[in-house]
Amino acid sequence: MLKLEDLRKDAQIQGLEHHEIVRLVAVETLGDNARTVVYRRPDGRLGEQTLFRSDEDRLALAEAGRAWAFDAPGAEFKLGLEACRIHLAHLFDPMLAVHTANVEPLPHQISAVYEAMLPRQPLRFVLADDPGAGKTIMAGLLIRELLLRADVQRVLIVAPGSLVEQWQDELAEKFGLEFTVFSRELDQTAPTGNPFREHDQLIARLDQLSRNDDLQDKLKASEWDLVVVDEAHKLSASYFNGCSLTTSAKKCY
Repeated sequence: MLKLEDLRKDAQIQGLEHHEIVRLVAVETLGDNARTVVYRRPDGRLGEQTLFRSDEDRLALAEAGRAWAFDAPGAEFKLGLEACRIHLAHLFDPMLAVHTANVEPLPHQISAVYEAMLPRQPLRFVLADDPGAGKTIMAGLLIRELLLRADVQRVLIVAPGSLVEQWQDELAEKFGLEFTVFSRELDQTAPTGNPFREHDQLIARLDQLSRNDDLQDKLKASEWDLVVVDEAHKLSASYFNGCSLTTSAKKCY
């Protein structure tokens, strides 16, 4: 709130012309409870109003900026410009993940990711290659490329217990991706009670999830943009007492 006594020539005021900021050209005192002001609008036109004590609530001092100026902080402008460039880089570099990762992928890895996997929407893909062919590199390239393109935000990796730290290390070292490894402590200290909802980039142990119904319920209550399963052949259907463990909708006899 601005008092009538605070109205001065050249002051910039908000509240006289809706949401516009105007500059006072002249102020005339009309007793103790009224002022007549002449002001200039942003488009250059002049206006005039008589203000009373009841108008003080709608008045406020303001600082009007110029529509075009070159006095902004240069470092901040460059930082914002760089952020925009990175955000749109995939439009100019279709293999941005390759050129920004700390890895030199082989031709078959580039072909798998950029020719076979990325064009598939939605992506449902089984990457079955020889041992040592670099399937982790392919998965890392895919994840990083999708993140850079803003096509995914939440990524879950399910891997055997002996490989979760290897996944975490390789994603951080080669692709600059910081994934959290799911643990019992993470589950117990989750503020919402469901750690799968609180972490956008998570690595979980396959054996830990498969043996815990409570964790499976929490996992079902979360949503993911991309799920990567290492050694997916271990999810193949199995039977116990004539009942398929992977098909809960069928009756067992």
